[in-house]
Amino acid sequence: MSEVLLRLVRHGQEQGCRPHQRHLLDRGQWAALIAAIGEDEGVALLGLWADPAQVHAALMAGEAILIASCAVPEGRYAALSPARPGAVRFERMIRDLWGHVAEGGLDQRPWLDHGRWPLTGPLAARPAPHAMPPPQPVFLPVEGEGIHQIPVGPVHAGVIEPGHFRFHVQGEAVVRLEARLGYLHKGHIGLMLGKSAQVAARFAARLSGDSTVAHGWAFAQAVEAALGLEPPPRALALRALMAELERLHNHLNDWGAICNDAGFAWLHARAGALREAVLRAAAIAFGHRLMMDRVMPGGVTDDLMPAGAAAIGAALDAVAAELPRLGAVCDSHASLADRMVGTGVIAPSLVHAFAAGGVTGRASGRGFDARHRPGYPPYVPTEPAVLEAGDVDARARLRMTEMEGSVRLARGLIEALPPGELTLPLPQRGGEGLGLVEGFRGECLHWVALDEGGLVRAVFPRDPSWLLWPLLEAAIEGNILADFPLINKSINASYSGVDL
Repeated sequence: MSEVLLRLVRHGQEQGCRPHQRHLLDRGQWAALIAAIGEDEGVALLGLWADPAQVHAALMAGEAILIASCAVPEGRYAALSPARPGAVRFERMIRDLWGHVAEGGLDQRPWLDHGRWPLTGPLAARPAPHAMPPPQPVFLPVEGEGIHQIPVGPVHAGVIEPGHFRFHVQGEAVVRLEARLGYLHKGHIGLMLGKSAQVAARFAARLSGDSTVAHGWAFAQAVEAALGLEPPPRALALRALMAELERLHNHLNDWGAICNDAGFAWLHARAGALREAVLRAAAIAFGHRLMMDRVMPGGVTDDLMPAGAAAIGAALDAVAAELPRLGAVCDSHASLADRMVGTGVIAPSLVHAFAAGGVTGRASGRGFDARHRPGYPPYVPTEPAVLEAGDVDARARLRMTEMEGSVRLARGLIEALPPGELTLPLPQRGGEGLGLVEGFRGECLHWVALDEGGLVRAVFPRDPSWLLWPLLEAAIEGNILADFPLINKSINASYSGVDL
């Protein structure tokens, strides 16, 4: 860990964020910080966002989480992307939403703004009307003999979120892929501003519906940190139980879909049946299949239903009984291995450069899991499972391992569920906080600033997919076009999660 970086950040003015302090740097200190990040490969960029007056970067250096801010006079700031490639899409998003320009940024193209919004910089202090016709999208060029382009989307077959993929191919091999998102832009941050924490929590829970518990918990963590609250132990245990059920049903869905895209529909069907059992148990236990709006700042809204423990236990037993058999079937078919082993490899160097978390990061050697580092109750820190191959097979195997872990954790949480209150009242006062919760894709990061009346003054919800989409583009290079659905599903980044 760079002591230089720590000193640079902590020389800034403390802004009162909890549990991780935010420091306001001047432009010289910000530039020195970028230089220090470029020289220290161990520093992870967790997120980059803005408000009308400042830009903010969340960094992880060793065990420390640091938040650095810099004013944006005349709407300009020094870019982080030359030091960390993961900053590219954040910088493009900041320009689209707040109008701040990253000087020296590696990519100045729009990201979310397709030229169809009524305003430019809708979150800026003074948004301007959109006066130009929508531009044609610009994709990075590829040179070489026999290269042609294949456009896919944004409308896809089946029930799937919209996104455009531009393939440059040479024969069957993909030379470059670029994803263009923003088709689900819903003004998410703007909808949360000016709301009470309890109302804003409903928007946080809908950033990406498959991670509703993780995002709801991360936002609640941020609000509770801002207000100096510690939720009751029973509420924390119920949050963790819901989070593990969410992880389990999503991993079942993804693992089955990977097998299906590799041509094995039976495994997909069995995984789907087990997932449905988990979702039905969640509905019995918490009144909602996805457990949406059950996590709120201060605690949880509802206790475990009387029949909930038995329903969850039966679903967990079914999963635990069948997983080993499904894994053995998968291992016994060479045709599956032929499609998955060595396909869609993501190099460990890329995973570390982009600070990718979740299964995607851990399958390529980055052993980061927010439940264990920095950690949060009621989880007990342990070392997460890590593989090095970085291919579709490694990501599928880690999902199997994590499903087994979620079954164990959920059983333990039910058996040791503490008594007590479910929620605490929220005081009406100001504050600033950061929340970090491990979802099934990776860590969900939420930052919130409350005004003196307890209303949301500024907020940023960051889905793990911000750091996964660039890796999908890297994973497909050199693979055949027919393997794209398989590689895409093995990463499964959220479209909605980045369309703020």
